[in-house]
Order: sequence, then structure tokens, then C-alpha cells
Amino acid sequence: MGTSSPGRAYQPPPSPDAGVVAWARKNLFSSPFNTLATFAGLWIAWYLASAIVDWAVMRAVFTGEDGRACSKPGTGACWPFIAHKLDLFIYGRYPESEVWRVDLMSVLTAIGLAGVTIPDLPGRRWLVLYTFLILPVVGYVLLAGGVLGLPLVETERWGGLLVTLVVAIVGIVASFPIAILLALARRSDLPVVRWTAIGFIELVRGVPLITMLFMASVMLPLFLPSGVTVDKLLRALIGVAVFSGAYLAEVIRGGLQAIPRGQYEAADALGLTYWQKMRLIVLPQALTLVIPGIVNSSIALFKDTSLVLIIGLFDLLGIVQQSIASDAKWFSPSTPMTGYVFAGAIFWAFCFGMSRYSQALERRLAKGQRR
Repeated sequence: MGTSSPGRAYQPPPSPDAGVVAWARKNLFSSPFNTLATFAGLWIAWYLASAIVDWAVMRAVFTGEDGRACSKPGTGACWPFIAHKLDLFIYGRYPESEVWRVDLMSVLTAIGLAGVTIPDLPGRRWLVLYTFLILPVVGYVLLAGGVLGLPLVETERWGGLLVTLVVAIVGIVASFPIAILLALARRSDLPVVRWTAIGFIELVRGVPLITMLFMASVMLPLFLPSGVTVDKLLRALIGVAVFSGAYLAEVIRGGLQAIPRGQYEAADALGLTYWQKMRLIVLPQALTLVIPGIVNSSIALFKDTSLVLIIGLFDLLGIVQQSIASDAKWFSPSTPMTGYVFAGAIFWAFCFGMSRYSQALERRLAKGQRR
């Protein structure tokens, strides 16, 4: 039995099953096969990491005025190409004198997203109202202009990361209410409402997004009155929102079906109306259950924004591809790989951020349920 000094409580020795060594023995070296797999994985990770560092740093070119600086045999990444084209990749062909409007809109959007995503932020309710009611109007006025003394900037001049974020954010936000209404309609007791929702969802889910974009860009103007035109970007936003809404509706419907029947009966016993029951009891629980599915759909939508190139809108990937193919000044063997790696890294950073936020939100909601 251990002894302790006067005034100090006795503490047992640390468990041999605790600590980094015990974790590694249990999870990485618990059997000969796991040991072999661990060493194989470490070798693959080391090989890939060393190849990436060699290409991106050791053999890379960091200064230069054109593609000749990156044309030597064995050259790695051509970072001067990214540095000289960075404004084009971010703003597209937005007028240089008006770029401050995009920067200001980025700050206003970041404030709104912080209000929506940070649970304990002071004044969060007002920030949510600002994000969904005021920010869209302010964003349209700032980016498009034509009012309040701001020069008009046609959406044909938008491009790069600006178009990617506009299509992704508007598509995700607009598809959410569409998905909720479709999910509720599909579970409706009214046959006309239910079968209309089923038909719409199955029709949209049965075609690729490219088809929806073509329909929105080419077919939608045919149904409008003579002389009435709809902006190309707005048509793309409508197609993306409708397409994403149909997929997201099935995710939300899965959450609705997972709610125990007793929750519905308890709400009916309290005398709540249908919309009160859905808003206060059913939907909060259903949406909590399907957070991974919602985030998965949002990530897929963010990556699918690159398809707007099909209808003539140059998002980040499209503007990078165009710069590689059309600018002979920066022609070199390593320029294409550098451009695509840069675009891929931007897409990965946004998608990874959304994934990590969803995991943090799940952990927070799980703690609240345990309490």
C-alpha cells in the first residue's frame, strides 16, 4: 500500500492502459496485421508528403514575370502564375475601381454567417434577421450596382471565387426552405399535395444538374412574356436552388420519419396547430438528426458550382481553366498543374471548414441532449 506525505492525498499510480503509448499499442499495433498496416500507411503518407513538398516548395518557382521562369525541365509549382492572376481568380473581370464593393460584401457576409453559425453570440437573433432579410438586398445593391450612385456591373463580368461563393451561398440558403416545404408536402395527408411533391422531387432527382442549368438558361426564357429577360446568373441560381432543394428534401424527410409518433401525439394533445407543431417540436428534432446529411448536400452543392461554366459563367475553376488555356504569356509545363492545385485547395478549404463545423455542432447538440 502506497504512502503519501503529510497533507497530500494519496493518488494511485497511473494506469498502464492510459497515455499515447497505450493508445498506439491498442489501436495501431494490436496484431501483426495491424502493425503491418500501420507501417504501410506511414510509408504511403511519408511518400505523398515528401512528393508534395518537393513539388510545391523544393522545385517550385516563386518569382517570375511570365511562363519562361517555369519552363526549365524538372520545375515544380509555378507560383508566380498564381500571384499575377490572383485578382482575376478572386474577382473575375469585376472592374478594378469597384473591387471595394466585393470586399465590403465579403465582410458583411462574414458578419452574417457568424451570427448564424455561432450559437452564443450576443444579439444573435438580430444577426439572423439581418442575414436572411437585409443582407440579400444589400448584397444585390452592392455587387450589381445601378442605384444609389453605384455604377452598374453586369453579371457577365463577375467571375472567379466571387461567382463560386454567390452560387453556393444563395443555392444553399434558398434550397433550405424549398426542401422543408417539399419534405412536409411529401408527408401530407392530402393526396394532391403529396403526389405533386413526389412527382416534383423524382423528376428533379432524375436528371443531372447540367440539365437543370441548361433548362434554366435556355428553356426558362421561352416561358416568359415577350420582351422580358432574366439575368443569366439569376437563372443559374434558380436551377441550382431547385435541384439542391429536391435532394435536400429527401434528407429532411428521413429526419421527419425518425421522430417517434409520440412526439406528434403529444403536440396534438397540447392543442397546437399543424405549423406550430412542426415549427416548435417536430422540425427542430428532425433537422438535428440529419445534420450530417444536410452538410453533405451543402458540400456537394459547393463543388457542383463549377458546372455553371457550361452556361457561360466563369467560377473559380472556370476562370483558372480559361487563364491556363488562353494566356500564352504564362504557358509552361507546370502552369496547368499549379492552377488546378490552387483551385482544388480553395475548394477543399471551404468543404473541410463546413465538415468541421457540422461535427462541432453535432457534439454541442449531443451535450445539450445529455444535460
